[in-house]
Amino acid sequence: MFSWLARMASACWKPVRRYARMNKDDDEDCSLEDPLLWSRELEKHSYGEFSFAVVQANEVIEDNSQVETGPDATFVGVYDGHGGPDASRFICDHLFRNLMRLAQENGNITEGILRSAVCATEEGFLTLVRRSWGIKPTIAAMGSCCLVGVIWRGTLFVGNVGDSRAVIGSLGKSNKIVAEQLTRDHNASIEEVRQELRSLHPDDSHIVVMKHGVWRIKGIIQVSRSIGDAYLKKPEFSLDPSFPRFHLAEPLRRPVLTAEPSLSTRVLQPNDKFLIFASDGLWEHLTNQQAVEIVYNNPRAGIAKRLVKTALTEAARKREMRYDDLKKLEKGIRRFFHDDITVVVIFLDHELQGKKVRVPELSVRGFSDTVGPSNINVLRGIDENGRSAG
Repeated sequence: MFSWLARMASACWKPVRRYARMNKDDDEDCSLEDPLLWSRELEKHSYGEFSFAVVQANEVIEDNSQVETGPDATFVGVYDGHGGPDASRFICDHLFRNLMRLAQENGNITEGILRSAVCATEEGFLTLVRRSWGIKPTIAAMGSCCLVGVIWRGTLFVGNVGDSRAVIGSLGKSNKIVAEQLTRDHNASIEEVRQELRSLHPDDSHIVVMKHGVWRIKGIIQVSRSIGDAYLKKPEFSLDPSFPRFHLAEPLRRPVLTAEPSLSTRVLQPNDKFLIFASDGLWEHLTNQQAVEIVYNNPRAGIAKRLVKTALTEAARKREMRYDDLKKLEKGIRRFFHDDITVVVIFLDHELQGKKVRVPELSVRGFSDTVGPSNINVLRGIDENGRSAG
């Protein structure tokens, strides 16, 4: 079946030997609208403005994402699902709520609170798997990466599970923009991650396996941390040989994946100009430095869409085709050329800090274009001493 799809995909375009330029003139190949690309050009948040874009490649989009804005804080979540959309959709429905509940209960936002929110979301999804597994066994093979950023009182808190990535663009010497990666990629393609897995599983010679030129955990999955993927965490959810893609040759003796987030805190400085939160579909085609230079050298409005289009242009170039040809491919077929991609760019306007700027309390969900009131206003009840005012 996959070979048939690949032949169908290759028949949909004609090779064009041409290299795309990653600069502001790239729109010459992007004149037609892409029906699978959604964006919010520019919206306000408590420290400036943000731009948001998502492109679909899978038959059913597996990326879910959200931005929550309020007068005191900004929340960003990028959830790159795999095996299906259920895990990423669950995170989008529950993680922010868990974080706000824990922040209100503890009267603060800390790395520990963020870790607890991720843990609560993981436990919640595993509970859903337990309830659904009997009638929908494939839910045990659904998982998601989880990238979260919270800006509160001039401090950025970042949590990451998987290989989505947060990058900050800061002005360095000679006023040149410099990229700094704020997260660690939890992916078996990285030697450090493979060494970590081998040290945690010294009795398992197949904990990481090279398969079709790609390092995979148990020969199945690339990410070493995720929410969900219950079949790689709990023996009760092991899938039998009727699911060959997810079947383990040997019984699971201990979890091979974890939902433990990497965490970091950064007090934002005047030279920190913007943040890019994106699923790995962007970073597959752009380096950190290329991405921050595109943001810095182009207008704010639509900048997230520009990043997505630049990545798609590069994905097309690698297959000797043009972006306009790529846009003609239908969802599902397009997955042979690029992944679902989510990008959120958060601009940091430090002069707004401490000022009473009118910011809508909004919850914006990527691709579905769902906009509603945000629950981030609970942070208003936390005073300067870290106590809940209620």
